[in-house]
Amino acid sequence: MAPLQRGLPGGLRVLGLLAVALVPIVVAVRELGRIHPDEVFQALEPAWWRVHGYGVLAWEWREGLRNWALPGVLAAFLKLSEVLGITDPRTYRGMVAVPQFALHAWSLWAVYRFAARRAGPTGGALAVLLLGLSGPVLLFAGRTLSESFSASFLLVAMEALDRPGTDAQARRAGILGGMALGLAVVTRYPSALFVLAALGWLVGARRWRVLAFACVGGLGVALGLGGLDWFTWGAPFHSFLAYVRFNVLSGEAAAAFGASPPEFYAQPLLRAVPLWAWAAVPLSLASLLRWRTLSLPLTCAAVYTAVLLATPHKEERFLYPALVLGLLAAASQLAAALMAIQRPGLRGVLTFSSLWLGFVRTDGYPSQDLRRDQFRAIVQATRGDAKGLLIVNEGLWGSGGFFYIGRNIPWRTCDWPRDAAFQASMRDPAFNRAVTFEGRALPELQAAGFRVVREVGRETILARD
Repeated sequence: MAPLQRGLPGGLRVLGLLAVALVPIVVAVRELGRIHPDEVFQALEPAWWRVHGYGVLAWEWREGLRNWALPGVLAAFLKLSEVLGITDPRTYRGMVAVPQFALHAWSLWAVYRFAARRAGPTGGALAVLLLGLSGPVLLFAGRTLSESFSASFLLVAMEALDRPGTDAQARRAGILGGMALGLAVVTRYPSALFVLAALGWLVGARRWRVLAFACVGGLGVALGLGGLDWFTWGAPFHSFLAYVRFNVLSGEAAAAFGASPPEFYAQPLLRAVPLWAWAAVPLSLASLLRWRTLSLPLTCAAVYTAVLLATPHKEERFLYPALVLGLLAAASQLAAALMAIQRPGLRGVLTFSSLWLGFVRTDGYPSQDLRRDQFRAIVQATRGDAKGLLIVNEGLWGSGGFFYIGRNIPWRTCDWPRDAAFQASMRDPAFNRAVTFEGRALPELQAAGFRVVREVGRETILARD
């Protein structure tokens, strides 16, 4: 293994890492939209409810299937925005992104350390660029999805548990790795599969001291979760147990949200994996034959993916944490191979080509419409003297909630002019703003006194006096 330089990298390396970490945050705040409704209604909207006392709480929050750790952190930054007098949704969305930026930067620092142990400092920096600028990470890492937060904690855990060293170093690495694994589970309960895989890997590697202290670190986080649930739900581990009952033991998740065969994930995986990562496959096989050791992140990703394939209810976003760990292993392997090339010219060409291939086929994962223009239109429509809002061609869970409306005004969603919500809004003079997708119900809105204010992509904003 290549030796890791002591201390922090140089100033330029730190600035470069922070710049790479900032890119997906800026993309998410600038473009808005959502990968999945959970991005809003399991994170942003509960935080809004905590701060302002009103909002749309999804059924999981009524039944107690979620814990308040992540919304609580976001609520603190949302409260700070309120104290500072920030009322524009796009601005306080940027404020809420601050802790996620810090977490993502920490995870990229972990990527650097993990790869630098194998490929040296330059190889570590290359791995950060390969992973941090890959299409899936650019899209997901700035989004308030549980998969995004959990994947960042998993990267930190992989680097910590992978560290070689003395007994004292093993103690620090184990505690940090165990805490990071625990926080990955707190932010997303299915990530418990990664915990089991990581602990199994430590057993197989006979790293008993790291294993013991990882359990200590994880137990500390677990006790914190138990206390939080006791305080918020009235019983220790209420949310975790309720989640397991609904999603694992009862089969209600598949009945409520649908079931899919294993091949459901074939196309998303092909679209999501950057082209440079495929080059790491033969390199990883050669390394396995030579050293007969399994990669920790690759082992965890494989175990999780195998369970995911066997789980009836499937969604493309579920792949993301495993995908990120696979990219960590691939980027480190590829960086080590490139740094081993003795000819500088060839090494430079192949390095540049690998980085460029990270941007090829960056669209298509996930395949859903992100509705970026809709969220921007809603934000613009509810400024000024807006007293009520109608959103046409969208249901409640795709709307953006009160978080993106940014004020306590009445609002409704509907699909067609014949819908009761549309008819009631046309009769109610308080509804003086409307947003419609691709011109749906435009004649009916204009007949009710609305006039077109502006176009935002595929969305039309209307207003009436």
